[in-house]
Amino acid sequence: MRISRVDAVPLAIPFSHGAGARKKLDFCLVRVETDEGLVGWGEAFAYSCRGAVAAAINDMIAPLVLGQDAAQIAALHRSIQRKLHIFGRFGITVFALSGLDIALWDIAGKVAGVPLHRLLGGSRLSSIPCYASLLRYGEPAPVAQYCERALSEGYTAVKLHEVADAAVAAARKVVPAEIPLMLDVNCEWQRDDAVRMAQRFERHHLHWLEEPVFPPEDFAALRAVGESSGIATAAGENLCFATQFAALFAAQAVKFAQPSVTKVGGITEFLKVVELAEAVRIAPHSPYFGPGALATVHLIAAKVPEARFEQFYLWPEATLYPGRFGKSVIELPQTPGLGVDPDADVMRRYRT
Repeated sequence: MRISRVDAVPLAIPFSHGAGARKKLDFCLVRVETDEGLVGWGEAFAYSCRGAVAAAINDMIAPLVLGQDAAQIAALHRSIQRKLHIFGRFGITVFALSGLDIALWDIAGKVAGVPLHRLLGGSRLSSIPCYASLLRYGEPAPVAQYCERALSEGYTAVKLHEVADAAVAAARKVVPAEIPLMLDVNCEWQRDDAVRMAQRFERHHLHWLEEPVFPPEDFAALRAVGESSGIATAAGENLCFATQFAALFAAQAVKFAQPSVTKVGGITEFLKVVELAEAVRIAPHSPYFGPGALATVHLIAAKVPEARFEQFYLWPEATLYPGRFGKSVIELPQTPGLGVDPDADVMRRYRT
């Protein structure tokens, strides 16, 4: 079974989110077809870099894999890494490789006639609980409003993206103490400021403080934030490949590791990170709505069943999987591969 075609499918879907003007959600799907007519779907991280990622898939990834055996996922992964390493071990090329890898695993499940979670060892779960990953609103009032709304919809944990203490305090005021409240500041501060802010946030009893330092690979600073504040630190969405997670774990910098299947190198590398994380909990990064989201659901079910799925708390104009995402619980797909192919009409309407 040979790979006969690889295509990037760039999409932009408008969404509303309660924080101002409507924006567009960038996607870059990866469509892989075999000479036997099977089609697999993957997703490469593409927020604000959709064109560059699509070019990497079409111009860098596709020429390396056309004619290759689609079943040899690990071997293809190693070969692509070696041939593209001169372009860097972070970023666009890894996003593109991630999308290819997810599509190949989708094909593998379809060939075997089983859902992805069965290929990964099986699951006793039938559904996955979600946490609401709110956008950054910047003011206490909308933070409280959307926390209350998420809780009323059945979410059992909430994550903020605020940087001001008043906004975090507003959330904690309406989120009961028994409900986990997480805070992601997207690498906002350097070490000293991060330590100072983490100490200020202690009173809010955060479940974790995510990516408090810049640069994100400053693992010594990340560890210092956790040790000085007593708040569990979380990071990993900006790391690529298991080797970079190995360095994170060696530095004892986090309590929660957050590999992102569309960034880390796909399912193949995600599985390696899980194997490495002996003393660290896995909390997948997954604010997605495409094949990367489905892959994350299968990975949670099979490998980290204690984790919640990160549900990006926004409202897209259309969805690739009608009725599946955008709620507090996601049903585990039981049909072969990822379980669902993206909606062809939506791809047609929103292709860029």
